[in-house]
Amino acid sequence: MPVLNERKYLEHAVASVLDQELSGPSELVLALGPSTDGTTELAQRLAAGDDRIRLVDNPAAHIPVGLNAAIRASRYPTIVRVDAHSELAPGYAQRALATLERTGAANVGGVMSADGRTPFQKAVARAYNSPVGLGGGAYHGTTHEGEAESAYLGVMRRSVLDEVGLFDETVRRGEDWELNLRIRRAGHRVWLDPKLSVTYWPRESWWRLARQFRATGAWRGELVRRYGRRNGLRFFAPPALVLITALALVVGILQLTGVLAGLASILASVVYLPLVAYVLLVAVMALKPGGGRTFRERLWTLAVLPTMHLSWGFGFIAGVLRGARDTVDASRLGTRNTPLP
Repeated sequence: MPVLNERKYLEHAVASVLDQELSGPSELVLALGPSTDGTTELAQRLAAGDDRIRLVDNPAAHIPVGLNAAIRASRYPTIVRVDAHSELAPGYAQRALATLERTGAANVGGVMSADGRTPFQKAVARAYNSPVGLGGGAYHGTTHEGEAESAYLGVMRRSVLDEVGLFDETVRRGEDWELNLRIRRAGHRVWLDPKLSVTYWPRESWWRLARQFRATGAWRGELVRRYGRRNGLRFFAPPALVLITALALVVGILQLTGVLAGLASILASVVYLPLVAYVLLVAVMALKPGGGRTFRERLWTLAVLPTMHLSWGFGFIAGVLRGARDTVDASRLGTRNTPLP
């Protein structure tokens, strides 16, 4: 578990791991980044209270670097990747190990079930769980078990990780997808079991969400530079939205200034149609009845979806044009000291 500024979530995440019922020995290796909110001190207290918890340093603070440090320090033949911003469902590890054995796969993952506590976080969670929000990735809600392109978190055979070279430490975001690509290219299978569920807690504010998605988009653009067509078409929808929006702004300015007039103006107005369709889609998503959603959650949905898509799209275009370079997920670099209720 890579950990950085997760004081509000760490104790719950650790408890969900240690409560897993397993027939053999297990350990939880925390890779500690340079937190500023008391996370490191909390991790040390947790480790002092349970000898299954081990601590390693991750001074670089990058997720793949921390993951590799934790894997290298681990002692058992199966690696269960966990996240400090998530909680494993009861029985997760036991079922994942059984699925790993039953299928012979190298990596087994389940479904990311996003959840929230505030109206904003609930709106983000709903977007995460919808094909509209994140483009319909299999681990965002499929009910079909079988081979998959990638796996959320993942339960992996250590021997295969050693074979393919662990996580690529030059990839700051999308490291799971890149690792699973190498696993599949090495002739192994990645498997999705939808009965495996992990609760994920999204970012708690609009600004953090925008920064997270910009960084994620930039690294997807970098992965497109590196691997081209191996990236699914769904990854190109947000940058297409950004380009269409920019084109619509240009057309609008030309129409208002009279540069475009008459038949040319009418024909150019076609560029607005995709944006009208997108606005209607977002509105339907926000206003759709059911689910016990509050008025504030519905309002936040109107802001959350465009924020996710446009931030991701801007980041993607920058990543394709110049590479991700030193782009990091700045939303993880600071947090308030407020404990969970």
